[in-house]
Amino acid sequence: MAAASNRRAAAGSGPDNTDQLEMGSIRWSDTQGTAVGQWFDSHLQVIQRSGSRLPRLPGAEFFLDLDMTIPTEPIGSIPRPQKLIEAFTRYDRGSMSQEEFASICNEAVRDTIKKFEATGSPVITDGEQTKPSFATYPIHTLTNLSPDGVKIQFADGHVRQLPKLSSGPFRYKTYASTYLRTAKEIARMPVKQAVISPSALSLLYPSEGIAGYPQEKFLTDLVNEAASDIRGCLEQGAHCVQIDFTEGRLAVKLDPTGRLLSSFIALINRVLGQFSEQERKRIGIHTCPGGDRDSTHSADVDYSGLLPSLFGIDVGNFYMQLASEPDRRRVLRIVRENLRSPRRVFVGVIDPINPKVETPKEVRDRVLEASEFIPLELLGTTDDCGFSPFGDDLSTARETAFAKIRSRVEGTLLAADQLG
Repeated sequence: MAAASNRRAAAGSGPDNTDQLEMGSIRWSDTQGTAVGQWFDSHLQVIQRSGSRLPRLPGAEFFLDLDMTIPTEPIGSIPRPQKLIEAFTRYDRGSMSQEEFASICNEAVRDTIKKFEATGSPVITDGEQTKPSFATYPIHTLTNLSPDGVKIQFADGHVRQLPKLSSGPFRYKTYASTYLRTAKEIARMPVKQAVISPSALSLLYPSEGIAGYPQEKFLTDLVNEAASDIRGCLEQGAHCVQIDFTEGRLAVKLDPTGRLLSSFIALINRVLGQFSEQERKRIGIHTCPGGDRDSTHSADVDYSGLLPSLFGIDVGNFYMQLASEPDRRRVLRIVRENLRSPRRVFVGVIDPINPKVETPKEVRDRVLEASEFIPLELLGTTDDCGFSPFGDDLSTARETAFAKIRSRVEGTLLAADQLG
C-alpha cells in the first residue's frame, strides 16, 4: 500500500491546472509514442463482416446461482493479450488477413470471458478487448474529426489526446451494444456494459466553434446519441449499464469554482431524463481519478469537491474509486452524508494500479470498514478502475487483473458472511 500511496502523493506534483487540458496535434493516443489507437480503427467492422459466432463457455455453474448479500461488479477493462495487440499492428500494416484478424479478436474475447467466469465474479464484462479505449469507441473511423483536440496530462508526464469535431452533425459510429451482443453470445454470467459519458465527448467540440453547427445543436445531438448508446445496451439485456465519468474529478481540478463540474452533471442528467425511473435503476456512474499506465490525472483532488455533486446524478448505482485513497474513512463519511436510499454505492476495494494482489482478507477488511458508514442494503464492491482503459496500456499483467478480481469476489463473500 505504501507504493500506491506514494504514487497518489506524486500526483500533486504535476503541471498547473491550466496545462492539464490544451489543444494539441494528434488523436487520443500517447503523444510520447506512436498513435497506437489507430490499430483499432476498423477492427469492429472486420469482426462483423467475418460472420463469426462465439460458442458458449462451459463451467462456472456454481456461481450462476450465487446469491451475493453484498453485490460485487467489475468496472470493465482487462489487459489485452499480447497476441491481440500484435494482431492490431499487423492488420494495420496490411500484413494480416481480415479473417485471421477477426479470429484473433474473437479468441481474445472468448478467453477473457472464460477467465472472468473462472474468478467466480457474479457479473462480468468482455474486458473491453475490442474497444480502442473506454472513451473513443463511438468515434473511431468518423470522417468529420481532426487530430488536434484536447490533451489530458497525467501525473507521470504522459498525455492522452482527443480529436476534435470539424463539422456536423455529430453521430456515433459504433454503439456499445455491439460489444455487448458479442459477449452475450458466449457468456454464462450476467454481462454489464460500460459506456462513455456525454460530458467526455462534449470536449470534442472546438473552442472556435463550427460554422453552421452551433454548440447547442451539437449538445442536443450528443445527448440523443448518448441516450441511444445506453438504451441499446438495456435492450440487448445488459445486467446494468455503467457511465464512465473519469473527468468528474478532473473538472474540479480544472475549475475549483465547480461550474465545469456542474455543467458536466447537467449534461449527464439531460441524457438520463430520457429514461424511466425503472430504467435508471439499471444505470450507474463510475468515478475515479483516471487510471492509465500506472498514473492518474486527478488523484490529488479532494473527494469533498466532487461527491456532493456526484450524488446529484439521477442513477441507481455509483461506482467509486476508494481502495487507493489515503484516508478512506474520511471519504466514507462524505459518502454517508450524501448517499440517499435506494441508491447503492459500489466502493472500490481493489487498486488496479498497485501491482500487489490484495488478499481476500484485505478486501474483507475494506468491506467491513465501508459497512460502518454505508447501510448494508446500499453497499456493493468493485475495482477502483478498469485494468486497461486504453488498448495499448500494458502496465498491468493480464493474470494479475484476474487474480485481483478473484480476491474481490472472495473477500466480499467473507465480509458478507461476517456481517450476517
